[in-house]
Amino acid sequence: MKEPQTNRLERYLAEQGLASRREAKAIIKQGLVKVNGKVTYIAGMAIDPTVDKIVVNTKKIPAKEAILFYKPRGIETSATTENSKDIHGMFPELAHLSPIGRLDKESEGLIILSNDGVLARTLTQRSYIEKEYHVNVRENIVPAQIHNMANGMRIGDMYTKPAQVEKLGAHTFSIILTEGQKHQIRRMCDACRLTIGSLVRVRIGNLYKGTLKPGSMRKLSPKETDLLKKMG
Repeated sequence: MKEPQTNRLERYLAEQGLASRREAKAIIKQGLVKVNGKVTYIAGMAIDPTVDKIVVNTKKIPAKEAILFYKPRGIETSATTENSKDIHGMFPELAHLSPIGRLDKESEGLIILSNDGVLARTLTQRSYIEKEYHVNVRENIVPAQIHNMANGMRIGDMYTKPAQVEKLGAHTFSIILTEGQKHQIRRMCDACRLTIGSLVRVRIGNLYKGTLKPGSMRKLSPKETDLLKKMG
């Protein structure tokens, strides 16, 4: 006799790529899911996908949207104080989307905003998705500094992973990270006695800055978001 393939309903919906587990719970609680023809509100309901018929009323689920946004320098990703200027405050047309990850106030460049929980989970939990930055510093860059950043270094009580670092000019280098410690590049430069003039994120995974300028944005296609979800 075949063993039942039991699963929790909200987990099953998440595994199908329909939503994150948190979103799946919300969808179920809204009465948008039927199991064997009956609406259920129990997110943890045990189901067997090989036997049970699960139907989701996708017409009532908000369409997934993802925006590639060039965050200008001088505004926060999300406000930390009442008087802070952040993305939502400066660009209210993006208020229905959540930033995925962060860029500090004095940094600029690419950040993704979306209402897609699966995409958010992918980008925040999968450390191998590359993020590329161009950094301009006041001092002349020497080979030893590039070597230290490329091979991993101690910043405070933590060690950075090896990174791809390339000198682009006397005062400019590119760095590709697969981790995101708080203020990592700034702390690395500080440890190397380099003073940052500008820090720009120019790439996230397969997405490049291209012609985007500070404050501009473009909608990501389903193909682009699918590629991000499948990376690794």
